[in-house]
Amino acid sequence: MLKPALYLVPTPIGNLEDITLRALNILKSADIIACEDTRNSGQLLKLLEIKPKKLLSYHNFNEAEKSDELIALIKSGKSIALISDAGSPLISDPGFKIVNLCIENCIDIIPLPGATAFVPALSASGMPVNSFTFLGFPPAKKGRQTFLKALDNYKNTVVLYESPHKIIKLMEEIIEIYGKNIKICIAREISKIYEEFTRGIIEDVLNTYRKKTSIKGEIVVIIDMDRK
Repeated sequence: MLKPALYLVPTPIGNLEDITLRALNILKSADIIACEDTRNSGQLLKLLEIKPKKLLSYHNFNEAEKSDELIALIKSGKSIALISDAGSPLISDPGFKIVNLCIENCIDIIPLPGATAFVPALSASGMPVNSFTFLGFPPAKKGRQTFLKALDNYKNTVVLYESPHKIIKLMEEIIEIYGKNIKICIAREISKIYEEFTRGIIEDVLNTYRKKTSIKGEIVVIIDMDRK
């Protein structure tokens, strides 16, 4: 039986074998599993042969109201596992609100290590890993240029997420600001069947992506902003 607390549980980003034994035990035992999409998580749990006691929707659009509800449930003695659709909660996913409410209410937060896309992408990128900055997704529209121009403030390796339909545009924007010789790595579909790394100067990587008939999957962008 789990003690009343908030458990931050990473789920596989592709390969189901990325789940840890500890994560399986928490998901089997938790009174409530809070998840972004109950349909997606329900399917994942079925594949993992887990019958959850209760699923509760918790996403970007209801995070504020649901966080108060979850705090009340933990105070009443319930154990709650927070998961995202894939990867580690809070890493470009919901969870910031509930974590801070737990801190304010002196409720235990128990984070589990596990799957996340940017760590394996960074480790296999060939870029320096002694110092890096993770910035998540660039703004879709408003503030995007300001965001990209501010990358020059980071004199290390910068890690971004980007959607498949914007990755070519992102590389074009980076070339416009920083030139065509900056080093980059595009990691796509980490841990999945079609896992792919494209490394080199950005002009060559962009030309490779322009030749693709379609671009799908989760994408991690690693940029060497040191440029020495």
